[in-house]
Amino acid sequence: MGWFRWDGDDLLLDCHLQPKASKDEFAGLHGERLKIRLTAPPVEGKANAQLLAFLGKAFGVAKSQVSLESGELNRQKRVRIHAPQRLPELPGLTARSP
Repeated sequence: MGWFRWDGDDLLLDCHLQPKASKDEFAGLHGERLKIRLTAPPVEGKANAQLLAFLGKAFGVAKSQVSLESGELNRQKRVRIHAPQRLPELPGLTARSP
């Protein structure tokens, strides 16, 4: 799968963000990216902050363990999740190889 990769214990996700949605949710794949819908508007970093909190909850880590690597002002983002504690059911997502 092209939308995620493991970097040691960290998981890198390539995401496509849809702000101002009706609810926060994973919405399948958008090309080679994981589509995520968020209720927050794309102003003053609100959508980015909500994205980090949403992913932290979904992967069982504190939002401080989720960081935005690229795409701060763009819908196309790369996010690093430091040592995720659980993996949500997403298309093709697999645990890292030992």
